[in-house]
Amino acid sequence: MAEAGRDLFDLTGRVAVVTGCRRGIGLAMARALACAGADIVGVSATLEDSGSEVARLVEECGRTFRGYRVDLADRADVRALAGRLESDVGAVDILVNNAGTIRRAPAATYTDTDWDHVLEVNLTAQFLLARDIGRGMLARGRGKIIFTASMLSFQGGINIPAYTAAKSGLAGVTKALANEWASRGVNVNAIAPGYIVTDNTRALRDDPDRNAGILARIPAGRWGRPDDIAGAVVFLASAASDYVHGTILPVDGGWLGR
Repeated sequence: MAEAGRDLFDLTGRVAVVTGCRRGIGLAMARALACAGADIVGVSATLEDSGSEVARLVEECGRTFRGYRVDLADRADVRALAGRLESDVGAVDILVNNAGTIRRAPAATYTDTDWDHVLEVNLTAQFLLARDIGRGMLARGRGKIIFTASMLSFQGGINIPAYTAAKSGLAGVTKALANEWASRGVNVNAIAPGYIVTDNTRALRDDPDRNAGILARIPAGRWGRPDDIAGAVVFLASAASDYVHGTILPVDGGWLGR
């Protein structure tokens, strides 16, 4: 419940962990949360030791940034992160499980290696972090966990069977954790971005036929930008969403409505 007189969207004094923070949607999420008042702990497999863009943007909002380089395909590395956070930053108020990867190939030729890698990064690591960081939230009786789902949490896609399986799985994990944790003060929800201009969608935008087909179905008439996710992540991280549990929130320019 929001404190009396507190701005429902004010995150001052909160600590937010954002995975996949180095670029694209994760970078925009980290900046939005910082501008709403949260100090940011950034996680990425390729995060620079110093001078990163995400650190600069967070600090421009007047908040602190601490970065961790973590290989989300390595379970030992993922498990170690929760312990490092507990000793380094203390309580985590907000976990944004955003990091992900994509590998494209027809299902008939999709390799075991690609399948295992995508599922490990996009689904297993997400659950491990939610489980391990979520324990502290449960002990304190409050916390916000936000997954980055996808339009492929609702649809099948083409040439991305592992990505679709993982993002569909995240929708299920969101609901499963919400069922267990809502009564204990922890909100678990997901954002499902539509077709956003990021590195992961470059192959689609570079294909004239696919690009035209996608645009034709978006009522807003354009691809989304990473900053279009800012309002949704601040909402789900804030007191404004205290009675929102197990929701997959599309931010898609109307794609699912067509």
